[in-house]
Amino acid sequence: MDSEHSQVPSFWRSPAGFTLLVAIAVGGFYLVTEHTAHLFGVLPYLLILACPLMHVFMHHGHGHGRGGRAGHGQEPAPSMSTDDEQRNG
Repeated sequence: MDSEHSQVPSFWRSPAGFTLLVAIAVGGFYLVTEHTAHLFGVLPYLLILACPLMHVFMHHGHGHGRGGRAGHGQEPAPSMSTDDEQRNG
């Protein structure tokens, strides 16, 4: 079989996906034009909510909970031995 015909099309490229995108766009436009005061009233709460979310998602990989090793999960670079120093100058 030809590989072009065996691929499943994306949902967003189907008629149902396109209809959903248009409905979301129309709904978003309606919210912005008719409920601007409500949207601006929610902005301070979204800013406050962003703080803990950023803390949760931005602090992965810092070595938290790994026994308190220095270097945040990175191994120290090996030092050059005296033989390497003599060869490199």
